Amino acid sequence: MSAATDIVELSGVWTRLGHDWVHRDVNLTVRQGELLALVGGSGAGKTTLLRHIIGLTRPARGSVSLFGEPLRAGNRAARQARRQRFGVLFQHGALFSALTVYDNVAFPLREFGGLHEDEIRSLVMSRLAQVELEPRHARLMPAQLSGGMVKRVALARALALEPELLLLDEPTAGLDPDRSASFVKLIRSLHAQLGLTMVFVTHDLETLSALASRVAVMAEHRILVAGTLEEVYRFDHPFVKNFFRVRAAGEREV
Repeated sequence: MSAATDIVELSGVWTRLGHDWVHRDVNLTVRQGELLALVGGSGAGKTTLLRHIIGLTRPARGSVSLFGEPLRAGNRAARQARRQRFGVLFQHGALFSALTVYDNVAFPLREFGGLHEDEIRSLVMSRLAQVELEPRHARLMPAQLSGGMVKRVALARALALEPELLLLDEPTAGLDPDRSASFVKLIRSLHAQLGLTMVFVTHDLETLSALASRVAVMAEHRILVAGTLEEVYRFDHPFVKNFFRVRAAGEREV
């Protein structure tokens, strides 16, 4: 796969929720190796766009392609193979509360991997180490974990099948500044080590500036601008200027 490959391509996406349009003619391309941030006001459709990308929902119009192929193209085996090429970190972790940390991380390996249990154990322990958790943490239940540990376990599960694309919904939401900074550092390290392409939703400017190689700003049912953070800052639009000014002021007050 060349450096110029489009990992994600959204073309002419329209989305309706009830009687309201959330997206109108959204177009977005994510290239291999990018760290793309989706930002915008509440209700702008950022998480809905992520759900389209991973196939949980379908747009009313338009197309979604992953790895150069239509998301739903091919037979069941082809679609499953495509599904195994991306991982998802949901906003609140979405861990299975009745399963241990070990079994949460093992879940996708058992579902899709076709592996023996000894192979699964080796991979689970490897993934936990990648997110800087210790073997003893494998025995814990989700209710015993701190917020930061929940994020790390959920990240380990998202990485279980060695994806090429990682999607993260508000990866630092609910974390205090120290844990947030530590988690951002971990994500950056994994991006560099594994050569991942990442798309993430965030409202936090510190996370945005620390992670994003490119930013897409969503408002008015569309993507107003996509570019580097510096290019977005210079974009002459009232929403963009107000969005970054208000959040910067809020973060200074904290």
